[in-house]
Amino acid sequence: MSEQETPHPTPAPALRPVRGAARCAVAGLALAALAWAARAVWHLRLAMAGQPASGPPDQGDGVHRPLTALEDSYHLVNSVGAAVTVVCALAFLSWLDRVRDNARALSGAEPQYAYPWLFAGWIVPVVNLWIPRGIVADAHRSLFPDRRLPAVVNWWWGLWLVGLAGDLGLIHAGSTDEVIARAYTDVLPLLAADMVIVAAAGTAALMIRTLTTAQQQRMDETARPAT
Repeated sequence: MSEQETPHPTPAPALRPVRGAARCAVAGLALAALAWAARAVWHLRLAMAGQPASGPPDQGDGVHRPLTALEDSYHLVNSVGAAVTVVCALAFLSWLDRVRDNARALSGAEPQYAYPWLFAGWIVPVVNLWIPRGIVADAHRSLFPDRRLPAVVNWWWGLWLVGLAGDLGLIHAGSTDEVIARAYTDVLPLLAADMVIVAAAGTAALMIRTLTTAQQQRMDETARPAT
């Protein structure tokens, strides 16, 4: 009678360093907050300068007048802010990817959401209202099922949704010249939206520090017996 081979257990996924990714994500969020604060300053400058006698930059029917120096500088601030936001998003996703993988390795539980949702969850309409928060919450709860989810997660997500609603409500939608025209006529909604995004970036940074510290402590506890 042939002997049956003893199956070898599947090795647990290797833990990935998370502190460096957290620092990069926090730095990206700080830059994004500065970029949006700069937009708020330019919105206020436009409002204080007042609309030129020649009217808004977009004259309608495809006609655009030459931009003033202030309007031209706003275009530059807006472009830099958009580039910084992309870098911030990539740094945040890199951190979240590591936190998610480490939670799976430490808990042995499969994530609630499949890997593609790590990216698609932010851009698919409707489900982007809860999946990104769900990924963050799932990574934390899989390690600490008896703990309450840190309140900063809900604060971050609430502020993010308010900022998202501002974009969908055309506060920052449309062309840059249209935003300039709004700054001349009704700047307060623009300033409110700017401040919400800055606050969301700040709470996101605090959330990253909170969850990274908790996960790193669990990683250190796991490493002690082996040491």
